[in-house]
Amino acid sequence: MVTFDDLLEEAGSFGRCQKRIFALLCLLSLLFAGVYAGIVFQGFTPDHWCRDAAAEERRQACGWSPAETAPLLNSSGVLKHSSCEQYELDWNSTEPTCDLRELDLSSLTLTACKDGWEYRSEGRKTFVTEFDLVCSDGWLVDMFQSSLNVGFLIGSFAFGYFADRFGRIKSLLLSNTINFVAGIAMAVVPNYISILVLRAVLGFSIKGGWMTAYVLLTEIVGVEYRRTVGILFQMIFSVGLLILPLLAYFITDWRWLQVVFTAPFIIFLSYYRFIPESPRWLISQNSSPRALKITEAIAQENRKTLSTKLERLTQDEVESTSASLLDLIRTPKMRKHTFILMFNWFTSAVVYQGLIMRVGITEGNIYTDFLISSLVELPAAFLILLTIERIGRRLPFASANIIAGVSCLVTAFIPDSMSWLKTTVACIGRLGITMTFEMVVFVNTELYPTYIRNLGVSVCSTLCDIGGIVSPFLLYRLAVIWLELPLIIFGVVALIAGGLVLLLPETRGVSLPDTIDDIEFPDRKKSQEEYQSTKKPLNTQETV
Repeated sequence: MVTFDDLLEEAGSFGRCQKRIFALLCLLSLLFAGVYAGIVFQGFTPDHWCRDAAAEERRQACGWSPAETAPLLNSSGVLKHSSCEQYELDWNSTEPTCDLRELDLSSLTLTACKDGWEYRSEGRKTFVTEFDLVCSDGWLVDMFQSSLNVGFLIGSFAFGYFADRFGRIKSLLLSNTINFVAGIAMAVVPNYISILVLRAVLGFSIKGGWMTAYVLLTEIVGVEYRRTVGILFQMIFSVGLLILPLLAYFITDWRWLQVVFTAPFIIFLSYYRFIPESPRWLISQNSSPRALKITEAIAQENRKTLSTKLERLTQDEVESTSASLLDLIRTPKMRKHTFILMFNWFTSAVVYQGLIMRVGITEGNIYTDFLISSLVELPAAFLILLTIERIGRRLPFASANIIAGVSCLVTAFIPDSMSWLKTTVACIGRLGITMTFEMVVFVNTELYPTYIRNLGVSVCSTLCDIGGIVSPFLLYRLAVIWLELPLIIFGVVALIAGGLVLLLPETRGVSLPDTIDDIEFPDRKKSQEEYQSTKKPLNTQETV
């Protein structure tokens, strides 16, 4: 009997064919970064004040800054000029003086902005400045990112089922089609409600396509390359984050930036000609002849030769060809894995997305700050690669969570006067949560059998999407109370997640499970593998 892993060894575990497919799919991960983190630049809220034509004339005549004519209010113990209120004052009827002390503004009553706002946008156009999403409408900025995560949530279920039922490639093609249509439509629709709806549609398709691409990559490479490929695929996302501030700096209109994010998806529709269906998935669907044909094509491109007399391929003890949500919680170990992984997905999204968006509300240069914080993510992949085969998965996974949690808590209490230390510790936290986010994906794939692997990853990652929905409100609304309050919450949930990871089994050196029994009774599978390894080498006269 021959399994797909045996045949893949003959065809090439990571040859020219797999490298080509990897390079093509990495482009999806690159663009995903722009869609995911684009809110930092597309939804940036610049300094703003109530618009008042008469006050503006006086400012120009006297050389005042816009802030000087805005009310001075106490915000969390700090005096700041109000962005949402103005003096109840007719500037045309006041004394023609340029000395504000003579006007005694502090005795005047305050009122909400009447004629909109003026922004210190420096020629850059965001959807915040276009639709005046400030003050009482500021929560609509949170909705921009939350609507994306609502789409993620629905798309995870839909594409998880679709990919396991109809195949990985069909799912990718559907995803790329929707990505292009919804993304371009976002750039041209005239009202904000339509933008939110299309943002949710984009989230629905792009998350499902990204997860499907990840699973496809792990299924077409040999076991010794599976983790490396998965981690590098996610590292490309971090590379996309490095490119994002450069694009945003030169593309000053948020709508054109949206076009740049999504126009390339039309090119990806050609992938059906260059990327084959997953042979491992075909086997789980009892389509072994087609799987063997694709594997032979992989071998040919890799300049390898398969055993010529292999007539058919089967998978040992495949118990079902259809995936069910109940399979994720029906048995004790599967249930434990599912709940722990769900919480880690939730924590990863809340902390990771929160730290990214936090760059947009702290004072400083948004482009350089975003670039520096994104650079910290690159070592994460290399740290994972250095540790997972030497130490295992569980300890680095738990440690990354704990480091992220401790860093967030420490950063919250470092005074702003020690900005270099505050930035350093915050970057360590960003590094830790990046490692966590990258590890939870491939650990998730290693803890589910083939026939429900895509569904398992997609369902668990729905908690990531719920975390993404919550994160903008946690960050933006709580930061109004105290800028560092979100960091306290981020730190606590990350520490809890790190403790739960220690309850998961170690998967280093363990082959991908094929059935639920392989999860519930790992010793039995290990014994079978040891028995198979003692048998004579594969006889090419055998049928599989």
